[in-house]
Amino acid sequence: MMFKNLLKKSSTPIQLKAPITGEIVPLEKVPDPVFSQKMMGEGIAIIPKEENVVAPADGTIIQIAPSKHAIGLKTNDDMEILIHVGLETVSLDGEGFNVLVEEGDHVSVGDKLMIVDFELVRNKVPHIITPMVITNSEQSNKEYNLTAETECKAGQTSVLTING
Repeated sequence: MMFKNLLKKSSTPIQLKAPITGEIVPLEKVPDPVFSQKMMGEGIAIIPKEENVVAPADGTIIQIAPSKHAIGLKTNDDMEILIHVGLETVSLDGEGFNVLVEEGDHVSVGDKLMIVDFELVRNKVPHIITPMVITNSEQSNKEYNLTAETECKAGQTSVLTING
Protein backbone atom coordinates (compact mmCIF):
# COMPACT_ATOMS: atom_id res chain seq x y z
CA MET A 1 0.00 0.00 0.00
CA MET A 2 2.77 2.43 0.90
CA PHE A 3 4.41 1.92 -2.48
CA LYS A 4 1.16 2.61 -4.32
CA ASN A 5 0.81 5.97 -2.54
CA LEU A 6 4.36 6.89 -3.46
CA LEU A 7 3.63 6.24 -7.11
CA LYS A 8 0.45 8.29 -6.95
CA LYS A 9 2.31 11.31 -5.53
CA SER A 10 4.77 11.58 -8.40
CA SER A 11 1.99 11.82 -10.92
CA THR A 12 2.53 12.99 -14.47
CA PRO A 13 3.02 16.75 -14.71
CA ILE A 14 -0.07 18.65 -15.82
CA GLN A 15 0.34 20.89 -18.85
CA LEU A 16 -1.94 23.88 -19.19
CA LYS A 17 -2.31 25.16 -22.72
CA ALA A 18 -2.57 28.79 -23.75
CA PRO A 19 -6.14 30.10 -23.43
CA ILE A 20 -5.48 32.69 -26.14
CA THR A 21 -2.92 33.33 -28.89
CA GLY A 22 -0.39 36.04 -28.06
CA GLU A 23 2.69 37.05 -26.12
CA ILE A 24 3.42 35.23 -22.85
CA VAL A 25 4.13 37.45 -19.83
CA PRO A 26 5.00 36.36 -16.26
CA LEU A 27 2.16 37.09 -13.83
CA GLU A 28 4.50 39.40 -11.86
CA LYS A 29 4.50 41.78 -14.85
CA VAL A 30 0.70 42.25 -14.96
CA PRO A 31 0.01 45.95 -14.15
CA ASP A 32 -2.49 45.03 -11.41
CA PRO A 33 -1.35 43.99 -7.91
CA VAL A 34 -4.19 41.48 -7.49
CA PHE A 35 -2.54 39.41 -10.24
CA SER A 36 1.14 40.46 -10.02
CA GLN A 37 1.32 39.70 -6.29
CA LYS A 38 -0.46 36.38 -6.93
CA MET A 39 -3.31 37.23 -4.54
CA MET A 40 -5.60 35.14 -6.72
CA GLY A 41 -3.08 32.35 -7.27
CA GLU A 42 -0.25 31.15 -9.46
CA GLY A 43 -0.46 31.51 -13.22
CA ILE A 44 0.64 33.37 -16.32
CA ALA A 45 -0.62 36.19 -18.49
CA ILE A 46 -0.91 36.67 -22.23
CA ILE A 47 -1.14 39.81 -24.31
CA PRO A 48 -3.72 38.67 -26.87
CA LYS A 49 -3.16 38.77 -30.63
CA GLU A 50 -6.36 36.93 -31.59
CA GLU A 51 -9.97 37.06 -30.48
CA ASN A 52 -10.64 33.44 -29.48
CA VAL A 53 -10.41 32.35 -25.86
CA VAL A 54 -10.18 28.56 -25.52
CA ALA A 55 -10.08 25.95 -22.76
CA PRO A 56 -6.52 25.49 -21.41
CA ALA A 57 -7.40 22.00 -20.09
CA ASP A 58 -10.21 19.45 -20.02
CA GLY A 59 -12.80 20.25 -17.40
CA THR A 60 -16.10 21.84 -16.47
CA ILE A 61 -17.14 25.50 -16.66
CA ILE A 62 -17.83 26.51 -13.06
CA GLN A 63 -18.18 30.27 -13.40
CA ILE A 64 -18.97 32.90 -15.98
CA ALA A 65 -18.76 36.46 -14.69
CA PRO A 66 -22.05 38.36 -15.16
CA SER A 67 -20.00 40.93 -17.11
CA LYS A 68 -18.67 38.08 -19.31
CA HIS A 69 -15.00 39.14 -19.01
CA ALA A 70 -13.93 36.10 -16.96
CA ILE A 71 -14.52 32.35 -17.05
CA GLY A 72 -13.77 29.79 -14.35
CA LEU A 73 -12.95 26.20 -15.21
CA LYS A 74 -12.44 23.21 -12.92
CA THR A 75 -10.13 20.60 -14.40
CA ASN A 76 -10.68 16.87 -14.05
CA ASP A 77 -8.01 16.89 -11.33
CA ASP A 78 -9.75 19.63 -9.30
CA MET A 79 -7.60 22.56 -10.33
CA GLU A 80 -9.64 25.77 -10.54
CA ILE A 81 -8.54 28.03 -13.37
CA LEU A 82 -9.70 31.59 -13.92
CA ILE A 83 -9.22 33.25 -17.30
CA HIS A 84 -9.60 37.01 -16.83
CA VAL A 85 -9.68 38.90 -20.14
CA GLY A 86 -8.13 42.35 -19.79
CA LEU A 87 -7.83 44.61 -16.77
CA GLU A 88 -10.86 46.48 -15.38
CA THR A 89 -12.99 44.84 -18.08
CA VAL A 90 -15.76 44.27 -15.54
CA SER A 91 -16.66 47.93 -16.22
CA LEU A 92 -17.67 47.05 -19.82
CA ASP A 93 -20.61 45.06 -18.49
CA GLY A 94 -20.30 42.39 -21.20
CA GLU A 95 -19.76 44.74 -24.15
CA GLY A 96 -17.29 43.17 -26.58
CA PHE A 97 -17.55 39.67 -25.07
CA ASN A 98 -19.37 36.79 -26.76
CA VAL A 99 -19.38 33.80 -24.38
CA LEU A 100 -19.95 30.48 -26.15
CA VAL A 101 -20.30 28.20 -23.11
CA GLU A 102 -22.52 27.91 -20.05
CA GLU A 103 -21.84 26.96 -16.45
CA GLY A 104 -21.84 23.18 -16.16
CA ASP A 105 -20.57 22.61 -19.71
CA HIS A 106 -17.79 20.05 -20.10
CA VAL A 107 -14.98 21.30 -22.31
CA SER A 108 -11.82 19.85 -23.82
CA VAL A 109 -8.46 21.54 -24.45
CA GLY A 110 -8.83 24.00 -27.31
CA ASP A 111 -12.64 24.27 -27.19
CA LYS A 112 -13.72 27.86 -27.84
CA LEU A 113 -15.04 29.55 -24.68
CA MET A 114 -15.53 33.10 -25.91
CA ILE A 115 -14.80 35.53 -28.70
CA VAL A 116 -13.53 38.98 -27.69
CA ASP A 117 -13.81 42.12 -29.79
CA PHE A 118 -10.40 43.51 -28.85
CA GLU A 119 -10.78 46.51 -31.17
CA LEU A 120 -13.69 47.64 -29.00
CA VAL A 121 -12.28 46.50 -25.64
CA ARG A 122 -8.74 47.88 -26.15
CA ASN A 123 -9.94 51.49 -26.23
CA LYS A 124 -12.09 51.24 -23.12
CA VAL A 125 -9.85 49.56 -20.54
CA PRO A 126 -6.30 50.16 -19.20
CA HIS A 127 -4.93 46.92 -20.69
CA ILE A 128 -6.04 43.82 -22.63
CA ILE A 129 -3.44 41.58 -20.94
CA THR A 130 -5.21 38.34 -20.01
CA PRO A 131 -4.16 36.57 -16.80
CA MET A 132 -4.85 32.85 -16.33
CA VAL A 133 -4.59 31.92 -12.66
CA ILE A 134 -5.04 28.76 -10.66
CA THR A 135 -7.27 30.13 -7.92
CA ASN A 136 -6.83 27.15 -5.61
CA SER A 137 -3.03 26.94 -6.00
CA GLU A 138 -2.59 28.09 -2.37
CA GLN A 139 -4.19 24.88 -1.11
CA SER A 140 -1.69 22.64 -2.85
CA ASN A 141 2.02 22.11 -2.55
CA LYS A 142 2.46 21.80 -6.28
CA GLU A 143 5.21 23.42 -8.29
CA TYR A 144 4.26 25.80 -11.11
CA ASN A 145 6.71 26.27 -13.97
CA LEU A 146 6.23 28.90 -16.64
CA THR A 147 7.21 27.96 -20.17
CA ALA A 148 10.34 29.45 -21.69
CA GLU A 149 8.30 30.30 -24.81
CA THR A 150 7.47 33.96 -25.41
CA GLU A 151 4.68 33.46 -27.96
CA CYS A 152 1.80 31.03 -27.72
CA LYS A 153 -0.97 29.57 -29.86
CA ALA A 154 -4.39 29.09 -28.23
CA GLY A 155 -5.04 25.49 -27.23
CA GLN A 156 -1.66 24.29 -28.54
CA THR A 157 1.25 25.84 -26.64
CA SER A 158 1.89 24.48 -23.13
CA VAL A 159 2.34 27.62 -21.04
CA LEU A 160 2.36 26.24 -17.51
CA THR A 161 3.58 22.88 -16.18
CA ILE A 162 2.34 21.79 -12.78
CA ASN A 163 4.31 19.17 -10.87
CA GLY A 164 3.27 17.47 -7.67
